Amino acid sequence: MLGLIQRVSYAKVVVEGEVVGEVNQGILLLLGVQREDTESNAGKLLHKVLNYRIFPDDEGKMNLNVQQSGGDLLIVPQFTLAADTGKGLRPSFTTSAPPNLAETLYDYFVSRAKQYSQEMSASPAIGTGLFGANMQVTLCNDGPVTFMLEG
Repeated sequence: MLGLIQRVSYAKVVVEGEVVGEVNQGILLLLGVQREDTESNAGKLLHKVLNYRIFPDDEGKMNLNVQQSGGDLLIVPQFTLAADTGKGLRPSFTTSAPPNLAETLYDYFVSRAKQYSQEMSASPAIGTGLFGANMQVTLCNDGPVTFMLEG
């Protein structure tokens, strides 16, 4: 499972002119599911995303995670992250999970994130994209700070 995280000042997802997910300061996660991924991979990646220290402390060093910074999390499915781009000039999706598996694992990831947020009493608030939809994602990358994580 692949996660491209971006530290954002704000981010939102629009589908057919309607905002379906939105966060203020926090993380925009573009989530790619690979063919061999399992719930275990989802759990590992979620742990990394929630605990990755990309927010500044009082000294301006990246020492805080999204929860410690009081930020939110916007989770957007992005099947193109799992593409094989090693050969030629067109991506191959043979390494991407089939849609039914990808949607199941995306939903599992989101439900685990929401469960964790409830257990932690609201931090981080969770927003989502819409699986399988044509989405327009607007964001302000803070820094810019962007990392590719694997779970």
